[in-house]
Amino acid sequence: MPCSRNDIVLLPIPFTDLRSSKVRPAIVVGHGAWLGDLFVVPVTSQLSSADLTLVDWNAAGLNVASGIKGQICTVEDSLVRKVVGRLSTRDRDALDDRLRVWLKL
Repeated sequence: MPCSRNDIVLLPIPFTDLRSSKVRPAIVVGHGAWLGDLFVVPVTSQLSSADLTLVDWNAAGLNVASGIKGQICTVEDSLVRKVVGRLSTRDRDALDDRLRVWLKL
């Protein structure tokens, strides 16, 4: 499924033991060097485990108050089940600032 940077997508996220997965939201932060690879950061409703709280979560298509975990994952775009929304300008700017910190850019 075609996605763009800052899209909020639903995709299966594996549990740490890799035995099962659950469909969860994530934010597209870029495209990989290989055709079809996406870089995403997971979204969580557990705000105590979020590295960044989204201000405009409802306008972005999320059902509950949410934040972003400080992880970057590479996934195949074929795993994307649905695009549910897009980050607001202020949440996008906050995520960009956080990415610079995480990646030491």
